[in-house]
Amino acid sequence: METDRIILRPWLDSDAEALFKYASDPDVGPRAGWPPHQTVEESLEIIRTLFHNDTTWAIELKESGEAIGAMGYGPSCECQLPARENEPLIGYWVAKPYWNQGICTEALQLMTDHIRKKTDIKSLISGHYIDNPASGRVMEKCGFVATGETCIDPSQYQGENRPIRVLRMELVK
Repeated sequence: METDRIILRPWLDSDAEALFKYASDPDVGPRAGWPPHQTVEESLEIIRTLFHNDTTWAIELKESGEAIGAMGYGPSCECQLPARENEPLIGYWVAKPYWNQGICTEALQLMTDHIRKKTDIKSLISGHYIDNPASGRVMEKCGFVATGETCIDPSQYQGENRPIRVLRMELVK
């Protein structure tokens, strides 16, 4: 999947250095609810496990050929969002140097177009911490609609006292 600026492609072991460079930034992961990466080896392990599936992609910047973020969907996680049966959770992040450039919006639109064309998924759910409104704007630009707020299990990374705004997209076939 690609646009003029980006490619959504599978993660490769060779992306570990780039993943670590961006995912170790303390301003990136905590906004999405995960801890900053501590080593290149940890980043490689995440590529080989969490990112090793058919519905998680690296966001590659065509200009540099570098993985600058992630985009994906899958079974609703332990974050306790009010998902419907068979309703996947979407998630994404982009490296801080690329914030506010429309890259996440472009990647999310690319992925939702792919889901509409290639799957029988009827709706998608997602959410963002209310202290990260930029993530919500990305979803809204792509057609997600706010459905309310929830609180997650405080044992989740940085989950305590961080309400989540829940959004859903109905996929019309």
